[in-house]
Amino acid sequence: MTDLEVQRAFDAPAAALWAAWTESDAVRAWWGPQGFTCPVARMDVRVGGVSLVAMRTPDGVDLWNTWTYTRIDPGERLEFRFGFSDADGRSVDPQDAGFPPGIPREVPHVVTVRDGLMTVIERGYADDETAQLSRTGLESSLDKLAAALTS
Repeated sequence: MTDLEVQRAFDAPAAALWAAWTESDAVRAWWGPQGFTCPVARMDVRVGGVSLVAMRTPDGVDLWNTWTYTRIDPGERLEFRFGFSDADGRSVDPQDAGFPPGIPREVPHVVTVRDGLMTVIERGYADDETAQLSRTGLESSLDKLAAALTS
């Protein structure tokens, strides 16, 4: 199994970085790689809570996922299981949603924030190639977050 870690500096306080992962409007402003939009972010940020988030591809296909929270240290740390789902939040196999083999049905995430710095860890990819694919998407999404924080 392969994990990935991305650390990014932002010109933003911890509160804004926290909101980017926990508040609907903030998530919708940046979630998904360049060219994608986020039409839905129904956030239920509490241990045991499940957020439902969609990213829309440039050709209009909605890719749904759930974030099931396992640990929350308010303003500092989120741990959740990212799962692929349908629009009703029912689990789906990522390959059925068009993703390549090697992406697990659930990807544990750890997000930490402090003033000016965010770290995202994703765990459990089948191989380095699959982890690199996810890293590329995450880094593109974080580029959008940086732009959203300055607008």
